Amino acid sequence: MRAGATDWPAPVDPAEEEALDTYSRVVAGVADRLTPSVASLRVMRRTRGGQVPVGAGSAVALTPDGFLLTSAHVVGGSTNRGRATFSDGREERFEVLGRDPLSDLAVLRTTEGLSPAQLGDAERLRVGQLVVAIGNPHGLGGSVTAGVVSALGRSLPARSRRAGRIIDNVIQTDAALNPGSSGGALADSRGRVVGINTAVAGVGLGLAVPINESTQRVIGALMADGRVRRAYLGIAGGPRPLPPQARTLGRATSCIEVVEVVSGSPADRAGIRPEDLILAVNGTPTGRVEDLQRLMVAELIGSPVKVHLLRAGRRVELELIPAELE
Repeated sequence: MRAGATDWPAPVDPAEEEALDTYSRVVAGVADRLTPSVASLRVMRRTRGGQVPVGAGSAVALTPDGFLLTSAHVVGGSTNRGRATFSDGREERFEVLGRDPLSDLAVLRTTEGLSPAQLGDAERLRVGQLVVAIGNPHGLGGSVTAGVVSALGRSLPARSRRAGRIIDNVIQTDAALNPGSSGGALADSRGRVVGINTAVAGVGLGLAVPINESTQRVIGALMADGRVRRAYLGIAGGPRPLPPQARTLGRATSCIEVVEVVSGSPADRAGIRPEDLILAVNGTPTGRVEDLQRLMVAELIGSPVKVHLLRAGRRVELELIPAELE
């Protein structure tokens, strides 16, 4: 039986074919550029019988002299060493230089001779923009997937001991991520790392910690000191609309309602109470919990801070001295 005309594939529009080829060239170019900078990690833990593997993930080379960036949850809290394997087959030991569970970032140190990735700026991303994920899911080195930025400004809860925090401005992407992708690179079309893959929230729903001014400071602190110092007030709260009578021109329309005050904390000693509404800290409006978190930098530890409150409809100004978050 002779095939009819309708059985043949429809002709491909030359412009569409060229666009597809351009897409492929971009993804392949990013892969060529970044794959040598992404390592496969085997995380080890020392036992009585020697070292045993306890986890796996990915890492991105930061500098030629041995600094790697990965997710804090990949290296865990009870281990401090492992092995990193690179695309050229080289395998090196690494040590955990510092980890920060509240940003889900960690810095590792291995031998010199790395091919460092170029860091970008996630603040420049747009929804719908092409991104490429490179990592080592299920131990399969150099795996590359591509997709788009599905959403920006997502939030991801993080916890360290008794402290909880929200990682803000998380990148959502539909580029396929799988176990082992954590710690790998999320890159833009020019091969610049704009995020560190951190979680698989569902099918076609991956999340990445952004590379921006805030996380750059975290990375710098981990490289220099092995830890990140943050100020601590000792409150738990959430956002709520600001009462109309408290609104002024140009100010935020929301505030933070104090739900709980930790006994003996700086907030407790300063006289902050549950149901207080925090309007501003040192003159900076705090419409969301994330706004307050961003203000809790190391420079505030031990320094007097003015907190502007609304208490039972009356404005109150208190002074407290933040402690260091342990």
